[in-house]
Amino acid sequence: MATLSDGLFNDMDVLGVIGYVLEQTRFIFLVPILKRLVNLCQVISVLLFIDAAYMAIVVAIVKLLGRTPQKVLKWESFKNDDIELAPSSNHPMVLIQIPIYNEKEVCQLSIGAACKLSWPLDRLIVQVLDDSTDKKSQELVRLECKKWESEGITIKSEVRGGRDGFKAGALTAGMKHSYVDEYKCEFVVIFDADFQPEPDFLERTIPFLVHNPEIALVQAGWKYGNADECCMTRIQEMSLNYHFAVEQKSGSSILGFFGFNGTAGVWRIKALNEAEGWKDRTIVEDMDLAVRAYLRGSKFVYVDDVKVKNELPSSFQAYRYQQHRWSCGPANLFKKIAMEIIKNQNVSLWKKVYLIYNFFFLRKIVVHMFTFVFYCVILPATVIFPEIEVPKWTTIYIPATITILNAIATPKSFYLILYWILFENVMAMHRTKGTLIGLLETSRVKEWVVTQKLGESNTLRENLIPPAHYSFPERFEPFSSHRFIARNGY
Repeated sequence: MATLSDGLFNDMDVLGVIGYVLEQTRFIFLVPILKRLVNLCQVISVLLFIDAAYMAIVVAIVKLLGRTPQKVLKWESFKNDDIELAPSSNHPMVLIQIPIYNEKEVCQLSIGAACKLSWPLDRLIVQVLDDSTDKKSQELVRLECKKWESEGITIKSEVRGGRDGFKAGALTAGMKHSYVDEYKCEFVVIFDADFQPEPDFLERTIPFLVHNPEIALVQAGWKYGNADECCMTRIQEMSLNYHFAVEQKSGSSILGFFGFNGTAGVWRIKALNEAEGWKDRTIVEDMDLAVRAYLRGSKFVYVDDVKVKNELPSSFQAYRYQQHRWSCGPANLFKKIAMEIIKNQNVSLWKKVYLIYNFFFLRKIVVHMFTFVFYCVILPATVIFPEIEVPKWTTIYIPATITILNAIATPKSFYLILYWILFENVMAMHRTKGTLIGLLETSRVKEWVVTQKLGESNTLRENLIPPAHYSFPERFEPFSSHRFIARNGY
């Protein structure tokens, strides 16, 4: 009995020691760290609020004063009533590039839309850059190009031997073909494989470049053919509408700078070449080119009344891959281009500060890490550590204001705001991971997975997003939220 009693006391002593160590670790190590993180997050939340408020105020003033790009810049149409009335010699030569990689569901849509653009046939070249390895995709592209060639369109299908440089490599290779110089192309338009411009796209964008030599890029907005498909696409629409309506518009209005979205944009070829063209050093070749062109004195304009139809990712896996590229790429580019910005002599100190602090550091890096650390780590930790106090203005007032600013760009989806908050917190972990991969340049830093698009194929959608055997409240039925949840296990 004595031996058993001694063993019990020894076990109790060990447990007591462990408890004491954990308690001391809590008060000496964990609590102080969490308190410092709370203080840091308070500062960051204020900085993010100031940035969001600044952009919102700029957009509000621009709208109240009616300062549309057509009024601020010189803009004159090439036509009176019909494109046929205007001599083709008055129209600049335009090259349209459509990069494609195994996108058989949508490739014909983009090629067809590009070939239907209202522009003199002798002043337009459609260049399909097909890097596809899928035989069905290759055949569809070949047949679509042949179809439009028979109708008088100057269309070129260019196939590379490999996929070096991904999209940047394809665009660069396309510009090197002799006919680009022979036809004296002045402007190049980029459309991703799922983008379907309206016939008047060139008529509404090219005049900005023709009449304003300082403008290097005209960026159009996006609209979404499948925004109402499920809850996830509605949430994406909210975020992207804010990006265009606030971030792009404020940058265009004040500094003439914003990140090129990689598609639905028109570049002045001379400015593109002066900026050293496309580079494949990161997976955000579009942003890379935009920053380099801006550092050489070019200006950009965002035209919010011109929108190009495209498709949002319909599955969580496709969206996650897309967000990895959109978070990893900018962080990696910041690491590589920061010193170029600092040493540049062509732009003012204010513009350098804007690029480094606002555009890159705050909006592309800090925001992802802050969202994850504060909302997914610190706030849940306050349940376990009651001595950690977080002020209401940090947890409620500032986040609520920023959230409303985001949601107000899509009024029809305002009632989804709670779902948007939860989904953004989930994505914060993936975006933080992507940001760290970009900064640390780990193995996935150059990973490029083409975002899966389903086009108009209902069969593919049914296979990808099978119907669930349960229902949501009536309000959710029009866009089938249950499909997203059933597919992704939420």
